[in-house]
Amino acid sequence: MSNYQNKIALVTGASRGLGKDAAIQLAKKGFDIILTYQTKKEFADEVTKEIETIGQKAFALPLDISTTSGFDHFINSVKNLLEKEFYNAKLDALVNNAGIGINERIETMTEEILDSMTNIHFKGPYFLTQKLLPLLNDGSSIVNTSSGLARFSFEGYSAYGAMKAAIDSLSKYQALELGSRKIRVNSIAPGAIETDFGGGAVRDISDLNKHLASETALGRVGLPDDIGSVVAFLCSNDSKWINAQRIEVSGGYRI
Repeated sequence: MSNYQNKIALVTGASRGLGKDAAIQLAKKGFDIILTYQTKKEFADEVTKEIETIGQKAFALPLDISTTSGFDHFINSVKNLLEKEFYNAKLDALVNNAGIGINERIETMTEEILDSMTNIHFKGPYFLTQKLLPLLNDGSSIVNTSSGLARFSFEGYSAYGAMKAAIDSLSKYQALELGSRKIRVNSIAPGAIETDFGGGAVRDISDLNKHLASETALGRVGLPDDIGSVVAFLCSNDSKWINAQRIEVSGGYRI
């Protein structure tokens, strides 16, 4: 049994955007971090360096969430890291963040696009979580990433919004079935955020940014920093009695 003291969080898709901020906010709460990236190793390495300056351990591993074929290899990599760098400790938090945004209207949707969205946003997190369960401590926290688009609708996001609604439902089932291990599961649903997600439209298109801000009670769109701190809260003991909840983090959009 390990006597490793720090808590350890695994954050997928943390080389940039919301995942990056979540990893950094978790580090500020005292978590050591294992983060994943798909192709941008140099970005991931920058995040690990930033976390190390905070005073926490950080390691980056490649992961393609769109196909389960590489999951067993990834799990072995996580096991090796936990054994060599963390003295056989287990994970205390899992943040399923990795994803992409595709805008495609129902009339022009293809099976290929829908399958891709299903694999990345539902099947991938479903089976990655399943395979990581033996590496999670009892009493851990799982945070799944939903979207405001599971509550309100924008044209072109039928596939994305539907997958995120599925994640909200899955989170409740995970909370129920993992409750015997005292593992909590919640989903966060960001609103419009200024990142490069979806081609950076919210950040770069001024009229869109202003329109979204005008429909938000707090009068602006979100920033990555608005989200990461909520993820860190849900992974910590500060939220120990919050379970099976969908928490929208949108500043009060279309309320």
